[in-house]
Amino acid sequence: MSQTVLSIKNLAASVDGNQILKGVNLEIKAGEVHAIMGRNGSGKSTLSKVITGHPDYEITDGEIIYQGQDLSALEPHERALAGIFLAFQYPLEIPGVSNLDFLRIAYNAKRKHLDLEELDTFDFEDLIQEKLDVVKMNPAFLERSLNEGFSGGEKKRNEILQMAILEPTLSILDEIDSGLDIDALRIVSEGVNFLKNPDNATLVITHYQRLLNYIVPDHIHVMYDGKIVMSGGKELALELEEKGYDFLDEKALAAV
Repeated sequence: MSQTVLSIKNLAASVDGNQILKGVNLEIKAGEVHAIMGRNGSGKSTLSKVITGHPDYEITDGEIIYQGQDLSALEPHERALAGIFLAFQYPLEIPGVSNLDFLRIAYNAKRKHLDLEELDTFDFEDLIQEKLDVVKMNPAFLERSLNEGFSGGEKKRNEILQMAILEPTLSILDEIDSGLDIDALRIVSEGVNFLKNPDNATLVITHYQRLLNYIVPDHIHVMYDGKIVMSGGKELALELEEKGYDFLDEKALAAV
């Protein structure tokens, strides 16, 4: 039986006093890919930020248990060291910090956390050359400042390169398909699929069904007004593509 990686129970959270999450329940097991879909403002990205510990978001009820540990007791960097990874919808540009140095420091922080010896620059460069193939990235991008001057597709490839280096247990991909053309979408998706294994889990957040043609989920969940209101298999994404999200308004009105 697969181990539960993430268990969310009756999670409520707010930002600046505004309640965004209103009772989210979700369980993700090792080896699984889950997708969360929903229109803008439904709480999808807020959920990713609460899981990873963004300081602007306050948990007001419920719990998030990661590998048996209550996440509310962990700072954001501690959650990252524990194996939680977030690929951003809009990756930040950090001038003056080379991509290679950033990746090496992040990788060595994880090794230190695991009581392993840190890799020197030369050994790390050997390691990263193997990982570049995962996202078909030109090595020249390693010498550039982090994400500076990168296209949207290059930024997203770089996020998956970080994922390949850090080998997280739980990867959260927040609208990783945003701004990608079809070739970049395929490359990024192939990288995600390559990194999947029986011991890790992936949570994909997206508006659109097209991403799920490439990263096929085991479970799809639909968020509406801060809650997961529907769950199903991959066929649910096709239903949403056909109906849109307006039918959720009708269901909500019928329930009143």
